[in-house]
Amino acid sequence: MTDQPLYWWTARELAAGIRTREISAEEVMRAHLERIDEVNDEIKAVVAMIPEPEAIEAAREADRAVVRGDRLGVLHGLPTAVKDLLDVAGLPTTHGSSVHAGAAPAAADAMMVGRMRRSGAIVIGKTNTPEGGLGTLTFSQALGTCRNPWDLSRHAGGSSGGAAAALASGMLPIADGSDSGGSLRYPASFCNVVGLRPTPGRVASGRLGNGWTAHGVLGPMARTSEDAALLLAGMAGPDPMAPMSIAEDPGPFADVRADGPVGVRVGWSADADGVPISDEVATVMREARSTLESAGYEIIDIDIPLADAEAAWETIEMFNFYASYREEAAAHPELLRPDLLRNIRQGERVTAAQLADALAVRTDVYRRTERLLQDVDVIVTPATPVAAPPTEEEWVRRVGDVEYDRYFRWQMLANRITVTAHPAVVTPAGFVGALPVGMQVVGRNRGELDLLSHSAGFERALGMVDRRPAV
Repeated sequence: MTDQPLYWWTARELAAGIRTREISAEEVMRAHLERIDEVNDEIKAVVAMIPEPEAIEAAREADRAVVRGDRLGVLHGLPTAVKDLLDVAGLPTTHGSSVHAGAAPAAADAMMVGRMRRSGAIVIGKTNTPEGGLGTLTFSQALGTCRNPWDLSRHAGGSSGGAAAALASGMLPIADGSDSGGSLRYPASFCNVVGLRPTPGRVASGRLGNGWTAHGVLGPMARTSEDAALLLAGMAGPDPMAPMSIAEDPGPFADVRADGPVGVRVGWSADADGVPISDEVATVMREARSTLESAGYEIIDIDIPLADAEAAWETIEMFNFYASYREEAAAHPELLRPDLLRNIRQGERVTAAQLADALAVRTDVYRRTERLLQDVDVIVTPATPVAAPPTEEEWVRRVGDVEYDRYFRWQMLANRITVTAHPAVVTPAGFVGALPVGMQVVGRNRGELDLLSHSAGFERALGMVDRRPAV
């Protein structure tokens, strides 16, 4: 199919090659294990792994299944690693936290991990995440700093930073992430890969506590929208234990292909209703818009009222941190990152009136967004306000003339879209020097099929997804 190393093949090429026996799952596994050995020490994207003989034997069994003529899942033979917030049988789950540094190996897979395995994926390890999935940069005392393959002095983003960096550097062909405030989207933008925050319920979650929340979701990451759609086909689907799960067959996602520009109406928002954007990112977005217009897309400037979503997001987010980590805060406050402890304490103080108001705003923002999407096919905004920041920074403290006093203030391009509860994919838009910049593409409720077809079309027009870092 290609003369590139196997670790640069697309997930679809690898899956097709394994099925037709052009290549073997064992060859694919060895190529990715060797790539991890080659570059992971510098990047710190993969933080735990199953023993190599076990991974090789799993790949050999995948090859035997092909020879036997077994029914194969859409991810058959593809190696992957799971964000270290979810359980993988046989590996510890640290949540990026010193509190869980001595955690015993999990006895069973999380719901989504089990679904990926049943779809044929071979889980070989865990990917780096900040403590408690906190923020859009991946660093912690427990797991170290995940570095950007495009520039090792820069952050890879977060909280799915390990997944994005592993994809960008060829360590994995597919990876999962989670997202309540940009954790799939910011690292995708910083690493020149694709991250999809799906419609809530699209990927069934076995989360503890509130199983009805639309705030945090699980989703796919890959190097292209078509590959992200393939992974979505293997991780999505209903589950009776997940009350919000969508009862639709995920199979059609495996066949998503780039559509053309004819008839596609793109609603364009330069700043998602007033979010500060750096001059460099604004320039990349203008150039991307010009390229898409030249390719034949109809682009329409729109106003998307989202300013009131910020306070609603903060209330819901802080309350969720309290619900998820109150036991750790009670038992070991001295071991928690100060920002995480501050969130938990703030969430504890959320009143019934504040939570009721935040949920009401979320409903209103959802309806406003869906009404806008009756007139356009997608809405485009910048994915991040700046390119990847230096690894010394704990958050971006200033964009233009605006200063930020909390780690999440600079995430509002993502946070505002979270409150809409609509699916959003981040895909490569261009570069600031050697650093990638992404665009955020928002689709209709439960409209991931069309959304991913459109973002794949953008990728074909912009030509950024084939660029590779010189790790």
